[in-house]
Amino acid sequence: MRGENKRSVIVGIFVFLGIAILVAGVMTLGGQQKKFVKAIQLKAVFDDIGGLQPGNNIWFSGVKIGTVKKINFYGDSQVEVEMNVEQSVREFIRKDSKATISSDGLIGNKIIVIYGGTTVAPPVEDGDRLEAIMPLDTDSMMETLQENNQNLVDITNDLKVLTGKLAAGEGIVGAVMTDSLLADNFRSILSNLNRASINSNQMLNDLNSFTSKLNQEGNLFNDLATDTTMVTDLKATLESFKESAANTEELTAKLGEISTKLDDPNTSFGMLLNDPEFADVLKSTLNNTDSAAYNLNRGLEALEYTWPFRKGFKRKAKAEEDEN
Repeated sequence: MRGENKRSVIVGIFVFLGIAILVAGVMTLGGQQKKFVKAIQLKAVFDDIGGLQPGNNIWFSGVKIGTVKKINFYGDSQVEVEMNVEQSVREFIRKDSKATISSDGLIGNKIIVIYGGTTVAPPVEDGDRLEAIMPLDTDSMMETLQENNQNLVDITNDLKVLTGKLAAGEGIVGAVMTDSLLADNFRSILSNLNRASINSNQMLNDLNSFTSKLNQEGNLFNDLATDTTMVTDLKATLESFKESAANTEELTAKLGEISTKLDDPNTSFGMLLNDPEFADVLKSTLNNTDSAAYNLNRGLEALEYTWPFRKGFKRKAKAEEDEN
């Protein structure tokens, strides 16, 4: 009898421990799944959930705030995810917040991450639907990474070929790197460029010195650039030159008219200058006039010895002698 009571006590103890462990497990799982806290329901529609399952966690700002309650097909080929979120964090999640699918670690379970939202928008309410943002596709990332790896291999091969050609002295760069004569010529070119640079600097210094001298007071160029009075006088001189040029042009035009008239045989001067017959007549007239004057002079000389005028010439000659 005593042995049976002992066995009953032991069985009761084990049953009590089992029930305690079961209750503790239920409480632990319920706490992790947020089964025993007040919650609101939020929804989001994704094109692809990438293996998300009911019971997966929901995170907000790095804090677990709920779990995935249910997954339903929506529309033609989309998926609607129903989420249980703690009511205590409702005021921090705004209606313009976004939901996306991520991973708990590098290869961990899928989770939903709620982020964003502005203080302008009001807090979410039970049954609200958040904007879903599609996550990066891991397969696409792997394909891109594989393509980048292949490109890197190609670049490495090309670089290997290029360095081999350079080492062999092929091409201009390779020749410069391996041919000592080309290297000397290159050094000579650099030396000439250096000398040209020095000469250019010297030229610039001389030019600066020359311009500084031009800017000194009393210099003609400085006066032309700064003296307003000289500028006025220079403008007046240029105006005088313009007037003189205009007068010269007018005089040239008048001289042209005169020369035109002198070339016209219908005018007096034109006939004098251009008519050869009139010139011959004029020469003949002058010759006749000269002959007449000569004959008149001979006649006047002979008149002195004629008897009517002889007494008068003698009286004139005597008066001239008395005066002397």
